[in-house]
Amino acid sequence: MAYTDTLQRSSFGQTERQDSWWIQPLAIFLGFSAFIIYSTWAAFQGDNYHFGPYLSPFYSPEIFGGSSHSLFGPKPGWWPLWLPFSPAFLILWVPVGFRLTCYYYRGAYYKAFWGDPPACAVGEPRKKYRGEASFPLIIQNIHRYFLYLALMLIIFLTYDVWNALWFVDPATGQKSFGLGIGTFVLAANVILLSCYTLGCHSLRHLVGGFTDKFSGSPVRLKTYQCVSCLNKRHMFWAWMSLFVVGFSDIYIRLCAMGIWTDWRIL
Repeated sequence: MAYTDTLQRSSFGQTERQDSWWIQPLAIFLGFSAFIIYSTWAAFQGDNYHFGPYLSPFYSPEIFGGSSHSLFGPKPGWWPLWLPFSPAFLILWVPVGFRLTCYYYRGAYYKAFWGDPPACAVGEPRKKYRGEASFPLIIQNIHRYFLYLALMLIIFLTYDVWNALWFVDPATGQKSFGLGIGTFVLAANVILLSCYTLGCHSLRHLVGGFTDKFSGSPVRLKTYQCVSCLNKRHMFWAWMSLFVVGFSDIYIRLCAMGIWTDWRIL
């Protein structure tokens, strides 16, 4: 109890720790900030998000848009004239909401951005712990619903990889099977996003949280074990998938701008 009281009276950043505790929250702050700035900029562009059979995951599925990947054609007439339009606006809120409410990401950005606390046994800039039982942090409980939408996005992104296997011959206009660097980039993106999404704590609870014993449910036991295996490295999948989804957009964008060449392997 005395130790807890001492922490509550500590000023921001005060600690008896001798290690470089500030490195991890600083790295997380810089990493998150870089991704937020780039993804926001990329979403507002509304251009150079597709190249040949490739579609940026920031824009997938393209509900309305100007590319051949669009499901329902160009920008709808009901879109307000005063509001900038980008196909990313219609879909990007789903992965953003899923990551923002993710159990791992909460702990990461609470420390890195809010100093709540900056690290274990380090003084924070507030004296009262509010938790997630009151507004606005109680909204974090909608994470399980974002999970359902994120699982649907995996299906669309997998279909994008299938599309990335078929290239149009400029001479004949016919599609033929092929492999490009972009195909592997989009495939890696789906694999890493799947590992991150399927290792979600909410999915783990969904497949096994309502069962007291698995002896009579061998299929459910196996599913629970698979999700738990991915969940053990949830932080790793979270960061790797964040990096690759951003790189996927960069790769397609630079190819569309003619800066990079998409090498055809097959």
